[in-house]
Amino acid sequence: MKSDEPVKIEEGLPKGFVWGAVKAGIKASGKPDLAAAVAAKGTNGVAMFTKNQVVAAPVTVGRRHLTATGGRVAAVLVNAGNANCATGQPGIDACVQTCAAAAESFGCIFDEVIPSSTGIIGVPFPGEKVIAALPELKAALGDTPAHAEKFARAIMTTDTKMKVGRAAVDIEGLLGEKLQVVRIWGAAKGAGMIHPQLGPPHATMLVYLFTDLVADIEELGDLLGPAVERSFNSISIDGDTSTNDTVLLLASGASGVKLNERTGVAFAEALKEVCGSLAYQIVDDGEGVGHVVTLHVTGARTEAEAKQIAKAIAHSPLCKTAWSSGDPNWGRLLAAAGYSGVAFDPMLVNITIGGEPVFELGMRSGSFDEAAAHAAMLERDYTIRMDMGLGKAECRFLTCDLTEEYVRINADYST
Repeated sequence: MKSDEPVKIEEGLPKGFVWGAVKAGIKASGKPDLAAAVAAKGTNGVAMFTKNQVVAAPVTVGRRHLTATGGRVAAVLVNAGNANCATGQPGIDACVQTCAAAAESFGCIFDEVIPSSTGIIGVPFPGEKVIAALPELKAALGDTPAHAEKFARAIMTTDTKMKVGRAAVDIEGLLGEKLQVVRIWGAAKGAGMIHPQLGPPHATMLVYLFTDLVADIEELGDLLGPAVERSFNSISIDGDTSTNDTVLLLASGASGVKLNERTGVAFAEALKEVCGSLAYQIVDDGEGVGHVVTLHVTGARTEAEAKQIAKAIAHSPLCKTAWSSGDPNWGRLLAAAGYSGVAFDPMLVNITIGGEPVFELGMRSGSFDEAAAHAAMLERDYTIRMDMGLGKAECRFLTCDLTEEYVRINADYST
């Protein structure tokens, strides 16, 4: 297993937020397990939640709160060690009670608090532990990189390292105005049970994105959707979609910079960069992962069909186990594409692994070098490219191998 490497959070966090974390006694390890981010008055937020039909209590409550306030968010309350899922009405009630107690502590109304949980499904939620820890949590809040790091570490479960991303957008002033800067900072957790299928108002994947941009919920929604689709919705570790997955984007407005034609494109690109970085970190830290594999499907009729093919390959146990040992078994790739549900002619398909040709136009490539392909697959990071010969659409989908370590972790997860 990879070590818990220290990661420095650089200066320049977005204005209008404070972060913190404490030990509430939820994690069996005794490590910090309750985190909060408290936002400046007037902060707007949008979220995308799991499409799993079975959802955790905090997803249900979070959806309600965003609807009730019209996207106004004052605080985010996150616990690790208990998913508060399949806990019935008592789980819902406990979630609401923790939000009410947090609102009292942080000075807002209860539906301005967005809850999140991650951990084991089906275990009664210890809301009383969360409530008891809130005074200490309030005292632990601050706006320094150290405070932000505590938030990012406390939300971890089987993660082996903190996952953070940041970007700054420089906005040139007009008519002699001074340079303005909009900042984005994001924290994520997730290492297993990762195949996010996020939709509008998924261990679990939790992502929190903070910016000091001035933006309303419509503008934030227009920014978040595209950023999520090509990052978190384009990764898979094990093909399992969690009951708790959440991506939340908050804008405090503290920079004073508004969205317009000049700022919109630059900010959208910066947000995609942060989301892409966090998505990669999640797969790179996947449970038992030895190889990070980019599936680059090209020559498709549509981007949706390209992603459908990529998902079939990414979720194939035969493909994933071959990747664990560097076995260039291209037949498994072709077979998975064949049952993906996308119509294509194998006589038009070309496949390369790590740049090495393995399949061309209906048969094994005449240039196939098994040793070279095997060597390419021993790298930590490599790309499998499959050209379908049907059109100009493409997608990149990030996934990984399936190892004995993954089985060990998940065989013993709840015991």
